[in-house]
Formats: sequence, C-alpha cells, structure tokens
Amino acid sequence: MLKWLKIKNYLLIENLEIEIPDGFITITGETGAGKSILLGAISMLTGKRADTSVLLDIKSKSVIEAGIVVSNDIKPFFVHNDLDFEKETIIRREISGIGKSRAFINDTPVKLEQLKQLTDQIIDIHSQHQALLVTRADFRLEVLDSFAGTQRELKSYRDVYDKFTATTSELNVLTE
Repeated sequence: MLKWLKIKNYLLIENLEIEIPDGFITITGETGAGKSILLGAISMLTGKRADTSVLLDIKSKSVIEAGIVVSNDIKPFFVHNDLDFEKETIIRREISGIGKSRAFINDTPVKLEQLKQLTDQIIDIHSQHQALLVTRADFRLEVLDSFAGTQRELKSYRDVYDKFTATTSELNVLTE
C-alpha cells in the first residue's frame, strides 16, 4: 500500500510531497489538472524508460520516491536479490540532466530489471490505457488460492521455499 510519494523536478512539478491515507484512493480531476503527470511519475518507479524530457530544470536531477508497505509474501524477492527487507519499502528513481537513470530499493542501488520485478508485485496502476491486474497469471492464482482457502498451505510452502533459497545462497557462498 502506497504510504507517501515525493516528486522533485519532474515535468511541471518542482517539489511535491504527498502523504497517502489508508483505504481506497482515487485520483480524479478536470482535464489538465495533472493526473497524468502523477501517474507518469509513479510509472518511473515501475521501471518505465526515462530521458531528460521529464526534467523541469535540466541542471538538476529528478527524484521520484515512494514509501510502500509490503507484505511478507514478497520477502523471497529480497532474499534472492540480497536486499534488506523492510515492511515499509522505499523505492527511488533518479534521472540526471545527462539522461542517466539510477534506481534504488531501500537505499541500495539496483538494476532497472530488479526494480521492475519488485514493482510488478507491489504497484498496479489502473487507468484508461493500462492493463488491469486481472490479466496477470500470478494475480489470478492469488485470487484462486484465496477463494479455495489455501492461504495456510501457501504460507507453509513459501516458508519452506524461503528457507531453501537462503540455504542455496549459503551453499553457493561456501562452494565459492
């Protein structure tokens, strides 16, 4: 769940900080109110291609950062990528004036592909021109597990799998 969003030097936004309350949130407004700019900034956090055209001031970097409360279900991603797991995960994207882009998860630099893998699991943008979550196979399985009441079995499996991946990582270190 998105808790806060900070946007600096992005298109028309010089500096913006938003605290997001709990519950169902929608962004609405008149044409030209800036909804697409907010969605564009959030899309940058999902690994969307970036270039200098998004900079309000070409001399300064653009920084888009969000605090997102995540579930333990995605802990294997953090273990697999050797990242610190935090209940409130902070993801950040920076775009420099020369067009270079950097991504961070909990202040650790990551490749754009890793950022995409994480945000595919925690960010779902529903808008007029973007696909809905229901098109993703993993979401459909989650709904099916919920309907079937197999959350306990799924949690047990994930716990064993987490232990397996941690042991495999340890074995690889020892083998090297």
